[in-house]
Amino acid sequence: MRLPRPHRVDLLIAACGLACGLLLWGFGIVMKNDALVEGRWAVLVPLLVMTATETVRRTLPRTALAVGTLAVVANEFTHGSVATILMFTDVVYAAVVYGPPASARRIPYSTGLITVGITIGFLVWWQNAVALLIGVASGIVCFLPALTGAVVRNHRQAAEAARLRAEQTALLAEMDRSQAVVAERARMARELHDMVANHLSAIAIHSTAALSLDDAATTRQALTVIRENSVEGLAEMRRLIGLLRDSSGDAEPAAAPTLAGLDALLAQARTNGESSGLTFTLDDVRDADGPALPAPVELAAYRIVQESLTNALKHAPAGPVAVTLARDEQTLRVLVTSPFGDRPGPRAPGSGAGLVGMRERVALLGGEFEAGPVTTADGRKIWQVRAELPAKERTSDG
Repeated sequence: MRLPRPHRVDLLIAACGLACGLLLWGFGIVMKNDALVEGRWAVLVPLLVMTATETVRRTLPRTALAVGTLAVVANEFTHGSVATILMFTDVVYAAVVYGPPASARRIPYSTGLITVGITIGFLVWWQNAVALLIGVASGIVCFLPALTGAVVRNHRQAAEAARLRAEQTALLAEMDRSQAVVAERARMARELHDMVANHLSAIAIHSTAALSLDDAATTRQALTVIRENSVEGLAEMRRLIGLLRDSSGDAEPAAAPTLAGLDALLAQARTNGESSGLTFTLDDVRDADGPALPAPVELAAYRIVQESLTNALKHAPAGPVAVTLARDEQTLRVLVTSPFGDRPGPRAPGSGAGLVGMRERVALLGGEFEAGPVTTADGRKIWQVRAELPAKERTSDG
């Protein structure tokens, strides 16, 4: 098995420890005069073994601690080297900091028990205060480095956890920002389509009629309608662009259209659809004295009617277009019917964005939406748009 490559910092520590140990050995500085193993050379054996453990203190921390423990015990049978003891304290510290979590938890408790055991043993054996000094020295050599390593490791883990939380928070914030941007772009697209599509559709239909019919009166009427719709469309565009360009947030928000403006909306539709043979009626069976609708519901209902009328002007053949509003305590119902079939004469192209926008508006409010051809009781086919919107503001509880 290939051994891991030692870290360069560990090699530097080992080199410094070995140099200090050799310097002390060269000057004959030892820890005690009497030893079980006589001979000056004996001090170098634990020193060299401890130096080797220092080189793998980070890559093999548990192995370094086991071998280092044997080396420091062997050092007690010689005249002893302070450098060997100091390097052992570093090996204990490294075993807690760089070792696996289980070792990091057990080593401080184990060294603490060893320190207490040594102190009690020498007290029983010698029965004097010198035993306490031996216990303190043992704690400094093994327990204190292990405790220091545990504190450092806990701080590193706390810092890493805080960094991960910060990254997760930043990622969630970026996701929220992206979702907000997407939602705002979709809202802007719906508003732009609903505000301008009606005017542009009328301009396209009447300009085509003016070009295809060689009649001065018809051409003049078409140009009049084109001018009115272009002026109104430009006004809507300027208002929307002004709101988008204003970054100070001080601009007054424009009043959102409400169902009270349906009469004016149908009057405009009658003007635009007169040349196509379309008639428009409004049947509002709501209770005039009933509670007011939430502003988002009124805006959604108005836009649904507006888009339905625009689609009728673009695609419906001659016939009646009926708008019906009904409300009970819980629901506002919007129903728009128009003729269905092939339309003669000029038609404005459609992209389907209007139906998507209506469906999105109803879904955001938690309502129901249907649009498509249906067959009436007398066998006629009509195009029907039906929406059911909540008549009350939704709360967080449901």
